[in-house]
Amino acid sequence: MKVKVIPVLEDNYMYLVIEEHTREAVAVDVAVPKRAHPLPGALCTRAWRPNTGSHLDHLHLPNSHPFQLLEIVGREGVSLTTVLTTHHHWDHAQGNTELVRLLPGLVVLGADERICALTRRLAHGEELRFGAIHVRCLLTPGHTSGHMSYFLWEDECLDPPAVFSGDALSVAGCGSRLETTAQQMYHSLVETLGTLPPETKVFCGHEHTLGNLEFAQKVEPCNNHVKAKLSWAKV
Repeated sequence: MKVKVIPVLEDNYMYLVIEEHTREAVAVDVAVPKRAHPLPGALCTRAWRPNTGSHLDHLHLPNSHPFQLLEIVGREGVSLTTVLTTHHHWDHAQGNTELVRLLPGLVVLGADERICALTRRLAHGEELRFGAIHVRCLLTPGHTSGHMSYFLWEDECLDPPAVFSGDALSVAGCGSRLETTAQQMYHSLVETLGTLPPETKVFCGHEHTLGNLEFAQKVEPCNNHVKAKLSWAKV
């Protein structure tokens, strides 16, 4: 399983997950299908440095370079069959409509009927399969009522599993609670995402690392874990 990390808009991430044997690809949170302006390469390097591995591909591109999801698909020689959308907000789903127009037959999946160009709604605990890649759908309400995270693992692979958490979970923080109760958000973070295997790699929806850690340091100025993480994030 190979994951292409694609910075878009001001601070979003979208992803292309590639099954390397069948050459099937799945996109996650398509904000911009044809043209994207990546963040500076240093941000990509810093954000994912602890998660380096054979299955993770960094994009080191100048900020002004126009980059296209479909160009990546063509360059990789893969077939994009499915879009997994974590929630309905425009910066995670607005590209679905155009992508479906460009790729007839493309399937768009998610848990919220408000998602652009949705083909089918998913249920909590539902499992999907893309070649050797398994996907478990985890309903994680909090940021929105219909937020779905996606837990992926691969048959006979030593690489750790991955979760695509959208705005439910980010580095040192989580998305703001907009539509649900605090109890629901706690359950999503602690009981659902918090019980995934500890080696799970987290692919979140935004680059908010520095802001989250700077806020945490103001709240807990004596917390050495926060200090160490903030030093790491600034490298």
